[in-house]
Amino acid sequence: MWDQAGDRAKSAMDDEQRVDLGVSLFIPYRYTEDRMFRALQDAGFDDWTLAQCRVFQRVAPDGSRLTDLADQAQMSKQSAGAMVDQLERLGYVRRVPDPTDGRARLIVIEERGRRAVEVASATLAEILSEWKTYLGTRNFTLLHQILDQLREITDPYAQ
Repeated sequence: MWDQAGDRAKSAMDDEQRVDLGVSLFIPYRYTEDRMFRALQDAGFDDWTLAQCRVFQRVAPDGSRLTDLADQAQMSKQSAGAMVDQLERLGYVRRVPDPTDGRARLIVIEERGRRAVEVASATLAEILSEWKTYLGTRNFTLLHQILDQLREITDPYAQ
């Protein structure tokens, strides 16, 4: 009898200590973002803010329209435009005519931005390698597959 009561009490404590699933998904993202931002700073890309990086990371390899960046960053077009202005002054991006629409402009990554992407990509590869070592190949692969599957119903930008 005591064993059952003890098990119930332990289960209740485990439930109280368990982190919400949404938070559990956010914590590794926050860790990754922080570590990549610090690596960028250490590599000499210390002239931008985390908010600017969040807009920058959404620029597609072949360029993005401001409205798409604002939508993906979940901010107003005006706020995204101000961030792009700052990133342009810092040499990370530039605006060019959109070849598919003469009235529109694309934000494209400049050479300084490409160098920053290389640092961020190398840091992400390190992080993922560490996670794979920690979780094991099978669990790491399973985690990736499950998150890819969840993306199908949660990411409006998934292609």
